Amino acid sequence: MYKIILASNSKVRKKILDENGIKCRVFPSNVDEELAKESLIKENSSPEMISKNLAELKANKISLKFNDEFVIGADSVIDINRELVSKPKNREEALKILKKLNGKTHYLISSVCISKNGSMIWNYTDKASLTMKNMTDQQLKEYLFKITDEALYAYNVYQIEGEGKVLFSKIDGDENTIMGLPVKKIKDYLENL
Repeated sequence: MYKIILASNSKVRKKILDENGIKCRVFPSNVDEELAKESLIKENSSPEMISKNLAELKANKISLKFNDEFVIGADSVIDINRELVSKPKNREEALKILKKLNGKTHYLISSVCISKNGSMIWNYTDKASLTMKNMTDQQLKEYLFKITDEALYAYNVYQIEGEGKVLFSKIDGDENTIMGLPVKKIKDYLENL
């Protein structure tokens, strides 16, 4: 099997790879995502392009350090009416984000990139549609009260495989994409190498 590195600190992404038989080591890229995102927004990049470029940036950065190894970079963004929603920095921001999504449909876009020797050799972007129930402020606060800080900051206000499912009336899309890694396409690519 190939030597594979995950350029992310995400326990969820690592778990998805492990559960799908893709053994990897972890080396976080520590890319300044907000700075890169701001620059891409100024260039009028689409949410899909922002997600893809961030995934590529992460993979390429780590790939430069490890010759002849495959490096997986991934990124997910929330798009509501072509506006990007960033991860909350605190619980007040998390509540604001939930209020913004409340009763509306938004898209969760996840991109994955595989790089080798500092260059992207493959990428894929997937999109899921999520419709949030109409909830009262009190219900949103009660939901947030149940969520640990680690889950809140790692998953961008909802953890779809955990408590977050209760927020939605409709979900269209792959659960792994929503959790941040469209793993089926990664497996297909690696198996065809």
